[in-house]
Amino acid sequence: MAVEPQTKAILDQLAAMGGPPLHELEVPQARQMMEGLRALAAAGPEVAKVENRKITAAWGEIPLRTYTPSGTGPFPVLVWFHGGGWVLGDLEGADATCRELTNAAGCVVVSVDYHLAPESKFPTAAEDCYAATKWVAENAAALGADARRLAIGGDSAGGNLTAVIALMARDRGGPAVRFQLLVYPVTDAVFDTRSYRDNADGYLLTKDSMVWFWNHYLRNDADRANPYASPLRAANLAGLPPALCITAEYDPLRDEGEAYAKRLEAAGVKTKLSRYDGTIHGFFSMTAFLDLGKKAVAEAAEALKRL
Repeated sequence: MAVEPQTKAILDQLAAMGGPPLHELEVPQARQMMEGLRALAAAGPEVAKVENRKITAAWGEIPLRTYTPSGTGPFPVLVWFHGGGWVLGDLEGADATCRELTNAAGCVVVSVDYHLAPESKFPTAAEDCYAATKWVAENAAALGADARRLAIGGDSAGGNLTAVIALMARDRGGPAVRFQLLVYPVTDAVFDTRSYRDNADGYLLTKDSMVWFWNHYLRNDADRANPYASPLRAANLAGLPPALCITAEYDPLRDEGEAYAKRLEAAGVKTKLSRYDGTIHGFFSMTAFLDLGKKAVAEAAEALKRL
């Protein structure tokens, strides 16, 4: 279908703003640009409690932000990994989405501020997120949460990290993860799918930007084949937690996300694939402007409550 009207309005507004494309910027400039765009976004809803803390892992301290819903715990708990191509993003950028999921799903959400590339290359972000997930499982009671109802989730690069942490938890004997929420996940370090060809430019996330992100994240070309970087290349996906995979029609990452969902299902993992036609990468966090974003968050929250 054609780009739906609300999404088109956002694309038109971004085009009118002008400026150099992301892949032509140095990393500090790109981060500054993202901060400027974030200032245009709406704040998330109020939640019962927000707490900041830090934990220590192999690569240093990891900031966490914990969101608690109203009501009486212990609550289910979602560990959330933000997007941004492993190069951009932080707790502030993920704040509105985490608040929405906390209220809509009635769960504690723990947002992870993992170390970014290129200062910290692969596998630092993945190891940070695994360490944070283990910490949440071990300290759930102190968070008012129930470690037996632990889910992980993220968008874009955070979706990649979600898939990777699910693999790590299986391969390393824990922690037990009940559900994985994959929002337009990055699953393979190649750029030859039909969605990359059809959506290379003009739909917010571009092929050139993804090449830029991957080049900053990986240490070398050999990392591209590592399943903890490219989970679609994992030899075996059996034994992973149930998944909801959300994709967007006009997204270069559409096909690799859908291929991963189909491989999960073929491996016997209960998986729902939900494509949102007419919209773009990033729509899940654009609930202030896009009805499809609201619908996707509601779908994610319902899946979290159910599983």
